Amino acid sequence: MKILNASIHGILDYATVIAFASAPTLLGFSGAPVMLAYLLAAVHLAMTVLTDMPLGLVKIIPMRVHALVEMLVGPTLIAAALLAPSLVVGAQGFFVASGVAICAVWLLSDYASATQSA
Repeated sequence: MKILNASIHGILDYATVIAFASAPTLLGFSGAPVMLAYLLAAVHLAMTVLTDMPLGLVKIIPMRVHALVEMLVGPTLIAAALLAPSLVVGAQGFFVASGVAICAVWLLSDYASATQSA
């Protein structure tokens, strides 16, 4: 069931950037989780700004590529946090929850609506 159109997806993408960028300060991360959160914020921002969707600004990345990246990043975050907890000491729950959220958005997004409403 695809209930999130491309505009809603874009809003959630920008909210994800804010979550990754603010998590280290708000949740008191230190060490590697800080750098990982900031890296994920930067990559997610770049992907969102560059994706061909209503809230993308430059529109050079096809929405299907954006979808593929999200399909890979969500499970990777979950697996990394669970299988290598020393990588995300003190932030394991945040990265698992982030991965689950990215997977949920991927499953619920109507990526075809990007071309219909852009």
